[in-house]
Amino acid sequence: MRLKTAKRWFNWHKWTSLICTVFLLYLCITGLPLIFHEEIEHFLEDNKEALAQNTHKLNLDKLAQIAESKYPGEKVRYVFWDENEKNKVLFDVVDKPNAPYEKSKYLVLNEYTGEILGAPRTDGLMNIILKLHTDMFLGIPGKLFLGLMGILFMISIISGIVLYGPIMKKYDFGMVRKNKSKRLKWLDTHNLLGIAITAWMVVVGFTGIINTLSDVIVGLWQQGQLAEMTAPYKNQKPLTGDFSSLEDAKRSAENTIKDMKVSVIAFPGTDFTSKHHYAVFMRGNTELTSKLLKPVLIDAQTGSVTDSRDMPWYVNALFISEPLHFGNYGGMILKVVWTVFDVFTILVLITGLYLWIARRKAEKQQQRLLTPKEI
Repeated sequence: MRLKTAKRWFNWHKWTSLICTVFLLYLCITGLPLIFHEEIEHFLEDNKEALAQNTHKLNLDKLAQIAESKYPGEKVRYVFWDENEKNKVLFDVVDKPNAPYEKSKYLVLNEYTGEILGAPRTDGLMNIILKLHTDMFLGIPGKLFLGLMGILFMISIISGIVLYGPIMKKYDFGMVRKNKSKRLKWLDTHNLLGIAITAWMVVVGFTGIINTLSDVIVGLWQQGQLAEMTAPYKNQKPLTGDFSSLEDAKRSAENTIKDMKVSVIAFPGTDFTSKHHYAVFMRGNTELTSKLLKPVLIDAQTGSVTDSRDMPWYVNALFISEPLHFGNYGGMILKVVWTVFDVFTILVLITGLYLWIARRKAEKQQQRLLTPKEI
């Protein structure tokens, strides 16, 4: 590599790293507890076991009535099933379908008995940490800003890889010059840790960028595929009054796609369906396909299935990116691996910041030595 080219790559690496280092430290620190968010939430919240005391589950319409009776005058807008929570169903209850998510009231019910097992809050510790990590409580601008920091991080990784090859031609791989100056020792440590976890940093950095675009991706899906699926109802008046059976909608979706399970049901008028349809989102049965969703639209007046399509590639990319970003694919072992790599990344960032400060001090000291003293 020519000296001029090396300097150019070095400047790319230095400045992209410097600009994003503080924010990446912030993301790595807030991301650590989120790796174990399920375990922490289970410990902090009052979680009762849901025992299957009866032979059959209660009718879903009956369960929705129980949830709504807890908050008179309000209606269910989403129903959730967690693959890790057996015999439980979560209801999102609000005063109107388009209410902000901060207004949601959640209830967990036993599917067999209708017993209320808990009322998860949206202002708990893990929710606060999640907001700090995803958008810094700044909404979409916060997400896009962190996405920009992620892009700078990716540039710093690529430039670091380009520089590492020519540097290590003179030395053994993994060398740390312990007998040299303190700055050289930290430089070698920084380079070694950085190249050792490069693949992990690329995966987490790239999936993090995709996650910051979640609102954009959902908007594209709403204006594209969802608009096409609901086009025949575009000029019809929104449904009013009672909707068709929620239980029948669930069964219709299960009969339409027999090899998948119901994950979420969105009521008419919410962001993920039209003002005329239940949207029943189905998930697969394998480790990978359980992260993907497929919508089945059901006319909320007649109860008939009107459309069902595979999600576009960009939506599936988002579905895969979120759990991969937090290490939620391979159980506790993968979470521990993610934690170790996260700590190593923090060390890479700290050593990089130290090297920049040490280099600045060395340059100033050298400049003072070269400057003629006044007599």
